[in-house]
Amino acid sequence: MNQVKLSPIAVPKTSEVLASELRRQIMSSGLPTGAPLPTERDLIAQTGLSRSSVREALKILAAENLITTRPGRFGGTATSRPDDESLGRSISLFVHGRGITLAALLQAREAIEPPLAALAATSRTEEELKTLVQVTQKVEDAVDDLPTFLHENVNWHIAIAAASHNELLRAFMSASAKLIYKATSIDNFTTPDVRSQVIQAHRRILKAIVEQDADAARRRMARHLAATTAAMRELADAPLEFDL
Repeated sequence: MNQVKLSPIAVPKTSEVLASELRRQIMSSGLPTGAPLPTERDLIAQTGLSRSSVREALKILAAENLITTRPGRFGGTATSRPDDESLGRSISLFVHGRGITLAALLQAREAIEPPLAALAATSRTEEELKTLVQVTQKVEDAVDDLPTFLHENVNWHIAIAAASHNELLRAFMSASAKLIYKATSIDNFTTPDVRSQVIQAHRRILKAIVEQDADAARRRMARHLAATTAAMRELADAPLEFDL
C-alpha cells in the first residue's frame, strides 16, 4: 500500500516573518528617512506576536540599517536607509572573511572605474567639475605629504564616481575607499616617482572630463589603473588587511 511521504518542512521564525513584512513596507511605501514606525506595544497588538519576536524582528532591521531606535521616554523607532558606511562595513567583512586578495581589488577597479570616468565626462555638472578640479589640485599640493596625498587620491576617485551620476557604482566606490587607501599605502609603493605619475594621469583624465570626451576619459583611466596594477604586481596575491 502506497503511503504519503513528506520531507522536512522549514518553518520560518515569526521574527523573520515580521522583519520581512516590515522590510517590504519600508522599502515599497516610499516612507522618508525618519518616518516613525508603530511602537513595540502596537506591533505586538497588531500582529499577535510575542514581545521577544517583535524585538528580534526590529534587531534584524536595525542590523540592515532600515530602522533606527532611540531609547527613552521621547524615543522610538523610525525608518532609515542603508548608507555608504553600512555598505563599506559589509564589503570589508566580505573581503576579510573570504580572504580577498589585492589582485581582486585591482581587477574590480579596472572593471569599474574606466566606465565611471566615461560617464563622468558626459554626465558631470559644472559644480561637480569644479569639485573635481579642486580635488585634483589638493592631490598635487600634497605630493610631499604622503598620508594627505593618499587620502586626497581616494577623494579624487570618489569625485569621479559621483560625477558619473550612477548611484550604485558611486556607492560601491565610496564603500571601497578604505580598501583603496589601504592598498595604496603599502610600504615602498607610493614613491615620489609613482606620485608624479599619478598626478600626470589625473591631469590627463581631468582634461578629458573637462572636454566631455568619454572615450578619452575611459582610455586614460584604464591606462592609469593598469599602471597601478603593474606597480603592485608582486603584492597582488596578498590578502587585504585592515581594521574591522
